[in-house]
Amino acid sequence: MKQNIYDNEEFFISFKALRESDNCYNELLEQPAMMKLLPNLNNKSVLDLGCGLGINCIDFVKSGASRVTGVDISKRMIDVAKSKNANDKISYINMALEDISSFDSKYDFVYSSLCFNYIYDFDKLIKDIFNLLNDNGILLFSQEHPIVTASIGNNIGYLKDKNDKEYAYCISNYQNEKVRRVEKWFVDGVIKYHRTFSTIINTLADSGFVIEKVIEPVPDEYARNKRSGLAKEFIKPTFLIVKAVKSGKQI
Repeated sequence: MKQNIYDNEEFFISFKALRESDNCYNELLEQPAMMKLLPNLNNKSVLDLGCGLGINCIDFVKSGASRVTGVDISKRMIDVAKSKNANDKISYINMALEDISSFDSKYDFVYSSLCFNYIYDFDKLIKDIFNLLNDNGILLFSQEHPIVTASIGNNIGYLKDKNDKEYAYCISNYQNEKVRRVEKWFVDGVIKYHRTFSTIINTLADSGFVIEKVIEPVPDEYARNKRSGLAKEFIKPTFLIVKAVKSGKQI
């Protein structure tokens, strides 16, 4: 069930260009919201799941982290991270997130940006993360919002008024967690797994996490001026961000 689209050359080139742009949804919406939720990383150990090009790993070191492990299923991504974002405090590992239970290290902070939608067994992933965290360790992750991942078929998308302005969003299949959103994102056949908001939160709680913060980010004035289309985020959120703390419960 492991999916690695990032080593597809066409996808990799397009994705790399996107992440290096200052006008994408990641830079204007998701990353600013994630950065506001970062804990104090001074002398902390960090695990970055789906580290990509290693940009966040470098930032964690600059924020005082004592040890950072970046994990990504894409060899291409890891190769760039090792070349462009190397540091003595960072270890980059080419591995699928489904295999992190093999780690024998513990971490104070686990971070993941927009990767969890690609994982089939969310319950196992969350339990693996819980077991890799030290007591009172923090998990911070973002993913596509369930409204987005649920919506497949022809009768979805933004509804527009007579002036061609979006005023509502039509979704489908929300409660059907068997939905597999297969779409073209640079290349055909990209698979994303849908889970409801309640499943996401309850899986975290059942695994022993205490939910500290849930964010559905909206663009600030700078972002809206930079990219006018972001105003649609007030109709339908693109991202969901969750910050959770490991409690004393054992699983």
